[in-house]
Amino acid sequence: MKSTSELAASKAIYTAEGQPSKQKWHQKRWVRNEWSAYLFLSPYLIMFTMFIIIPVIAAIGLSFTYFNTVQAPEFIGLQNYVNLLTQDSEFMMYVLPNTIKFALLVGPGGYILSFWLAWLLAQIPRKSRTLIALALYSPSLTAAVAMSVVWLIVFSGDSTGYLNAFLINWGFINEPIQWTQSPHYLMPIMMTVTLWNSMGVGFLAMLAGILNVNPEMYEAGYIDGIRNRLQEVWYITIPSMKPQMLFGAVMAVVGTFQAGEIGVQLSGANPTPQYAGQLLINHIADYGFIRYDMGYASAVSVVLLIVIYGFSKLSWRLFGEKD
Repeated sequence: MKSTSELAASKAIYTAEGQPSKQKWHQKRWVRNEWSAYLFLSPYLIMFTMFIIIPVIAAIGLSFTYFNTVQAPEFIGLQNYVNLLTQDSEFMMYVLPNTIKFALLVGPGGYILSFWLAWLLAQIPRKSRTLIALALYSPSLTAAVAMSVVWLIVFSGDSTGYLNAFLINWGFINEPIQWTQSPHYLMPIMMTVTLWNSMGVGFLAMLAGILNVNPEMYEAGYIDGIRNRLQEVWYITIPSMKPQMLFGAVMAVVGTFQAGEIGVQLSGANPTPQYAGQLLINHIADYGFIRYDMGYASAVSVVLLIVIYGFSKLSWRLFGEKD
């Protein structure tokens, strides 16, 4: 009679020679069951690889080179990053402070505004809510050029501009102000326009999240001691819609750092007047498409990517699921 070890050895030999192993059988079954799902996902995966992953890898590679778009890239190591931090006075004096100020005011401001308007819309009847939500969402569908045309009429530098005409007629000023050409007013105008345009898909996601909160949770909350609407929002609404809050936060971060183009469209110049509205995205366009220093522009874009990644990780820490 064979021992236990001999039986185990015989079974292993039989499995290896006589039929596929259990692991291989599970693999074949998984491929047979899941191939259709990956077939439907393949167009997205191909497009994501072509237009996101490959360009990001190319930008990281070019950031270590000198590339003037005519000659072949020349490897220079970390020189672009050293120049960015030590020799680029515009970056350290204007671009970086402007970007931080713009991001801290517009990002959280637009996010809070989106949630507040979504919560207000959730309190009104459905038909009215749909029309108002569409009106708030529609500005985000327009391109920066079209949006700047609308606002240039308001902030026109002559006496026919809406804001100048209003202030002159009411006696607040005696002569027109060059709003979009003034370093004192360009950044506040950029923030105003960006906030007006911030009601995008993140706003719609938060509205959907608020509407999908179970009404019974509010009733249970009032039984447990909630006494006002602010406590209701803080203890029930926000914890119940964390996925939508996370999505809105990520979209707010990305939208904030992509909004620099509005400054160029409003002022009509890149760099903007006295670098008053110059942000990281404008600095990239300046070096990449005006000065044709693609290697340096790639280094700035990598810095922008790291900044966006850092803010996105912060959003995950605040609203991501712990499990």
